[in-house]
Amino acid sequence: MMDWAARALEWLGLGFLLVVGVIVLIALVLFVVDRTQTADAIRRNYPVIGRFRDLFGKLGEFFRQYFFAMDREEMPFNRAQREWVYRAAAGGGNTVAFGSTRNLNIAGTSIFVNAPFPPLDDQFAATAPMVIGPDARAPYTARSIFNISGMSYGAISRPAVRALSRGAAEAGIWMNTGEGGLTPFHLEGGCDIVFQIGTAKYGVRDAQGRLSDDRLREVAAHPQVKMFELKLAQGAKPGKGGILPGAKVTAEIAQIRGIPAGEDSISPNRHLEIDSTAALLDVIAHIREVTGKPVGFKTVVGSAEPFEELFTLISSRGAHSAPDFITIDGGEGGTGASPMPLIDLVGIPIREAMLMVSDLRDTYGFHDRIRLIASGKLVNPGDVAWAIATGADFVTSARGFMFSLGCIQALKCNRNTCPTGVTTHDPHLQRGLVVEEKFRRVAEYARNVVKEVEMIAHSVGVTEPRKLRRRHVRIVQPDGSSRPMNELYPRSGVSNRFVD
Repeated sequence: MMDWAARALEWLGLGFLLVVGVIVLIALVLFVVDRTQTADAIRRNYPVIGRFRDLFGKLGEFFRQYFFAMDREEMPFNRAQREWVYRAAAGGGNTVAFGSTRNLNIAGTSIFVNAPFPPLDDQFAATAPMVIGPDARAPYTARSIFNISGMSYGAISRPAVRALSRGAAEAGIWMNTGEGGLTPFHLEGGCDIVFQIGTAKYGVRDAQGRLSDDRLREVAAHPQVKMFELKLAQGAKPGKGGILPGAKVTAEIAQIRGIPAGEDSISPNRHLEIDSTAALLDVIAHIREVTGKPVGFKTVVGSAEPFEELFTLISSRGAHSAPDFITIDGGEGGTGASPMPLIDLVGIPIREAMLMVSDLRDTYGFHDRIRLIASGKLVNPGDVAWAIATGADFVTSARGFMFSLGCIQALKCNRNTCPTGVTTHDPHLQRGLVVEEKFRRVAEYARNVVKEVEMIAHSVGVTEPRKLRRRHVRIVQPDGSSRPMNELYPRSGVSNRFVD
């Protein structure tokens, strides 16, 4: 027995020495490599040890997320926002105890004005359906105020698309295809579809990359396709087209889009045939005539002038020429890949943009003709209720639904290494996203957002979210006091029905 123990200790000692020897050898090799390379000054001056700087830099995101950042500190979404989505998607209780962790004295904070005598519970009404595109041959009656924003198959994975499709059908909401085209995975769940036409026109282009009427008719023939959205710009990269890194362009995605596999898919920065407001209205009218479906456009607000020109031209042509909806994406909108100057510095945030565009729409008399859809970092009930109060008819979210699928904000969407399988085409990583489980979370998240928006509306004294007005919201000022939003942003020249 003693001999066996001694022999084991001897082998352990030899193993330890071997490991130490290998570590020393690796360190010596790295020392020589670092000392002789010329690209990195830190590693050249501090061989081996200098490598820890890169390691800790890469681990910084992890440590900040899980150990150091407070619940409401992180960007682009803090832990409190994400945790609400996770709880809502799980379908469990979403109550909290002991008090709010939100600092209500920060300038810009929205506070809803509770009614002294709110409606009784049995006076509560669910959100009413709303018609979009009354002049189209096939108007769309949208059931939900909260829907899925554009995410292309390519930007997100096959199981993510399948789960979103099934979840959208379960919750009675629409799903936007994003600019990557329509796939069987969008259709398999049976949900309502909004087909997005990006600047590259994937899915509806001819051999020369131009808009094809025949392809438009093919897409419109699907009864699930309810509307067409012409994407002019998105919040994370105004003035630049979609970017899908080559690592994510699989053979299947290349076939769907009509592009080479393994190469970056970069869309033009705008539609070549749309170089004016008049051209925009002409293309919208053409697509609506060919498809028979409602048509609108998605854009980012830079100033009021383009919208004044748009509404003035519609007034001269007639209401029939108007887009059926306008999707306003805030400058804080998300994407899988964007140059930092655009994602950080270009485009007005949704908090200003919605106020501006809704005022102009209503001033020109198009409140009942043009539906407004708000998009851009609106993932929690308070965000959605705020958008409705400013004049939005609908709200769409992409990243909120990514959280419902299990996204942990790893910030690796552009690298094909998403650890939750949401934005990767690596089959090994996609295994973590189980469609049969995740589609229920998608549906629960959507239902809980609508339920709690309705709860906010009920608390302020109205029976339906679209009856929320600016007077129901107060905005915290720099001195810590709050003022009614309708006083800060008064609406003039608007029909009495919409005056706050």
